[in-house]
Amino acid sequence: MTADLSTAPGALAAAADTAPSVVQTIDWLAIAPPTLTALAALLVLVTDLFLPAHRKRLLGYGTLTALAAALVLLIPLRAGDRSTFCVTTGTQACSYTADHFTLVIQALVLGGAFLTVLLSLDDTRGLPVGEYWFLLLASAAGAALLPASRDLATLVVALEVASLPAFALVGIKRGDRRSSEAALKFFLSSVVATAVMLLGVSFVYATTGTLHLTEIADRLADVPPVLDTLAKAGVALTLVGFAFKTAAAPFHFWVPDTYIGAPLPIAAYLSVVGKAVGFSGIILVTVIAFPSYADVWGPALAVLAALTMTVGNVAALRQDGTRARSAVRLLAWSSVAQAGYLLVPIAAAAYSSDEQIGATVAYALMYAVVNLGAFTVAALVARAHPGNRIADYRGLCTTRPLAALALGFFLLCLAGLPPGIIGLFAKVAVFSAAVDAGLGWLAVVMAVNVVIALYYYLRWTAILFRTPETTVESARARTPRTTGTPASGARGFHAPSPLTTALVLTAAAGVLLSGAPQLVLRFAAVNLF
Repeated sequence: MTADLSTAPGALAAAADTAPSVVQTIDWLAIAPPTLTALAALLVLVTDLFLPAHRKRLLGYGTLTALAAALVLLIPLRAGDRSTFCVTTGTQACSYTADHFTLVIQALVLGGAFLTVLLSLDDTRGLPVGEYWFLLLASAAGAALLPASRDLATLVVALEVASLPAFALVGIKRGDRRSSEAALKFFLSSVVATAVMLLGVSFVYATTGTLHLTEIADRLADVPPVLDTLAKAGVALTLVGFAFKTAAAPFHFWVPDTYIGAPLPIAAYLSVVGKAVGFSGIILVTVIAFPSYADVWGPALAVLAALTMTVGNVAALRQDGTRARSAVRLLAWSSVAQAGYLLVPIAAAAYSSDEQIGATVAYALMYAVVNLGAFTVAALVARAHPGNRIADYRGLCTTRPLAALALGFFLLCLAGLPPGIIGLFAKVAVFSAAVDAGLGWLAVVMAVNVVIALYYYLRWTAILFRTPETTVESARARTPRTTGTPASGARGFHAPSPLTTALVLTAAAGVLLSGAPQLVLRFAAVNLF
């Protein structure tokens, strides 16, 4: 007994030497973009306590600088070969991976947040400035974390970090009934979707005993028959939360009211960054975690894609141009329709190969640039016409010819017509993904919806270049020299330099991509994982 006790310390020491280390090393460079964004959010919140009111504008420029720095930090990661927070017990599972897919989506998210700040710098009157910038940075940090997440726990946390500040941003206009109603609707529907998704995650965990996406894929490939139904239910329910974020029908009902009630820059942010978050989550769980159940999520996503693009386009077609905020409402329904197109390559991946995902990434990059550009012009027009009706854009070419040309170009890109070459090529890439996967019926549905969308995009484009309306009474009351002065749409208004900068950036990016579409479309032919 004594001999056993005397040798026990040596045996324990030997065991400690041979046991695998559970201490994880952290690749700080890999996690730098979302980490810097989160730290900047905390810094803005604290700094707001000490800044006098007349210097609050500095917080906006600080937010802009932080997002620019986070974008720069993506450059050293361009090789796409870094992972961290990895399991050290013999598997290769990691919770954070900075591959090419991650870097592209992080660039989209941080770039979208950067342009949102430009739209917001002169549009924060009456808002709690410090809270606004803090919430925007916090949401961007969660959105940047999500595409790098490689386990379900991190995915859920990143999704909620991106979403919870967005609820507050939608309802940040205190005293505005429409804003409060939009935030409440957004919050309640999101909570229900998250609860359903968490139920699905719990089913997946019960089936596989792990949360890492790669390990889930391995274990779902050999699920005991008694657990097969539970696994299928988990796969389907997990997709619900991400389908809500993408505004896929029938989870889209929050979109129009939320976009209208939110500050216009936040509506632009949700239309691009919020969508990127949802699609990133869907791609990660389907392609990486659930390939064995492609027969479950493939048909489901195909049906969702067809339903989403149809609902969005039909609703956009019915918008009355004289209704208050009809411009934002049309962009909201347009974003629903675009979500349907974005779902097509993901559904196609279930029937062919993971390379189809590249078409979604290419389309998302095109959509982000031109949709943010359209919202930029909407923010510009809203300075003179707070009602932001489509009718208010009539004759815009006479007062803001460059803005009218830019908006016309953005709308043609969304429609997929020249000179919006990048929009045309992106739609062709998505259409080809459906055809290559054997989803002919989905390609036909998409073709019909593209034709439907042409009507309302071209109708809005035509309004920009029509002669401004003048009533008979006003024409008689004017002298001959002023008879041609428009009654609406042509009134001059000031364009702040941040708004002008955002418009120049988005227009330049759209023209560049139309001139060299291969910069984006190369993703459509590359396996990003």
